[in-house]
Amino acid sequence: MAGAGAVGSRPRLEQLEAAGFESCAPELLVSLAWLTIPALEVDEAELNATRRRAMFVLAAGGDPSRDLDLDSVAAERLADELDTPARRAALADALRGLDCAGLPRVEEAVDGLLGEPELAWRVFALALLADELAGD
Repeated sequence: MAGAGAVGSRPRLEQLEAAGFESCAPELLVSLAWLTIPALEVDEAELNATRRRAMFVLAAGGDPSRDLDLDSVAAERLADELDTPARRAALADALRGLDCAGLPRVEEAVDGLLGEPELAWRVFALALLADELAGD
């Protein structure tokens, strides 16, 4: 994954604000984390292997296409496997780089993720899983 950042994310952030999600809504948090995916450098082979293992964990729990939640064991496993201080720092930088000025719900959600790095990292892993499921 190249470290491209969240270039062009402002229209998406505006859409998220307009959706009316509460600032702590999982849909909003995962969407914000999804926007940061390009900013984190993860070797494609490593990412594919860890996502594949997480998908096996998800499938072992039943229907792999079911809704994911913040307490998903598969997301926790993916988060643990990809966790490094450099990646966490890159996630925080990417979140700080989102242009959420004038978008109060989005700004509050980003601030919440920055204030809870463990949650932010788990939400990022959930965004990676959701991205994988969307690609199927």
